Amino acid sequence: MAHGQTAPGIVSGRLSSDEIAQNFSDLHPAYEPHEAAVAADRCYFCYDAPCQVACPTDIDIPMFIRQIQAGNPEGAAQTILNQNILGGMCARVCPTETLCEEACVRETAEGKPVEIGRLQRYATDTVMAAGIHPFERAAPTGKSVAVVGAGPAGLACAHRLAMLGHDVVIHEARGKSGGLNEFGIAAYKTTDNFAEAEVDWLLKIGGITIETGSALGQGITLDGLRESHDAVFLSIGLTGVNALRAAGEDKAGVRDAVEFIAELRQAGDLSALPVGRNVVVIGGGMTAVDAAVQSKLLGAENVTIAYRRDRDAMGASRFEQDLATSKGVKIMFNVQPVAVHGNGAAAEIELEYTSGSGGDLTGTGETVRLPADQVFKAIGQTLEGAPEGLALDGRKIAVTGPGRTSVAGIWAGGDCAAGGDDLTVTAVAEGRDAAMDIHASLSA
Repeated sequence: MAHGQTAPGIVSGRLSSDEIAQNFSDLHPAYEPHEAAVAADRCYFCYDAPCQVACPTDIDIPMFIRQIQAGNPEGAAQTILNQNILGGMCARVCPTETLCEEACVRETAEGKPVEIGRLQRYATDTVMAAGIHPFERAAPTGKSVAVVGAGPAGLACAHRLAMLGHDVVIHEARGKSGGLNEFGIAAYKTTDNFAEAEVDWLLKIGGITIETGSALGQGITLDGLRESHDAVFLSIGLTGVNALRAAGEDKAGVRDAVEFIAELRQAGDLSALPVGRNVVVIGGGMTAVDAAVQSKLLGAENVTIAYRRDRDAMGASRFEQDLATSKGVKIMFNVQPVAVHGNGAAAEIELEYTSGSGGDLTGTGETVRLPADQVFKAIGQTLEGAPEGLALDGRKIAVTGPGRTSVAGIWAGGDCAAGGDDLTVTAVAEGRDAAMDIHASLSA
């Protein structure tokens, strides 16, 4: 059964189109101009700016907020986009509550930070809505760079290189650009096809060609790219899926959460998307929360996130956890899957309670069964198809400095590269910094 969608209990049409539209409306509605002005007035414009220190892309946050306060959102956008060309998406999906906003002095003093993420969105949305691309391409250098993967790292790298005058060809395995921004983030965080619109806007810099349906091992090779280009940047992401290592995980109704989210993001009619009545998501990161919340929004009656460690170890932020519970999702801690039961298709999942001490996780032998006609695996992804000849650090591509791999002329960044957090904003920073290093190398 494809994806378990024909399994009993997994059906479409649990909610009407109107209910679906309401459920998947914008999580953080955009500011009106007067709202942005009021929010900007709360900023203390700190000299040492702990918010900026906490930003992986080092955006001058006090500066752009002051520009909004002064009625200059276009200038604010320039300040943001200088550091983070995908500032519009990051404003929507970045875990600001654990980065810049957590460091905000207002948060420390009052428990209510300046809403930096929404202010950033206000500024970047303003320039995009006006069709403004505030960057000009430098004179052509005659150099060309191949970028493999059109996700956040690849796009950020390509834009910076193009802006510096290099020609860039992006090879993207899927039929559409954007990477996780397009395929891997909850639909209620990025409404109105924003990811696609942002890519179209980014390409206005010129000098970037995207070839979709093009992947390493499928028409192109790393050696071939090295021969035909002056440098190569790898941002191939993580496409492998960890196994549950639980009996019955091959039953219909058990599938990868990332695959489910991608299908949901590309669906033309969400009311036609099948979802179970009783859904259990295994994992504790953002993907687990996105899969669980969206299952609930599609009409699943009972949705549970089952995480093997305690709350403090959970990868998803407390904000994301609270968001899930506010939508009716139950979160179980210290449980791990033992078996999926059912006659051909999932009907129940058996979970074992765990005990963690000194970092070690052990099963207690005590188990509980939950009804589950749909089980999503959100337990992390692995690197598949790493080019031969590149040194690895653990299970990712080893890099030094701004993305240099063990092979001269090849850089890497984003989720496929070792180090850093698997966040859109981190990927953007890595792509941008690798581009600057590539530029320096090509200009030497």
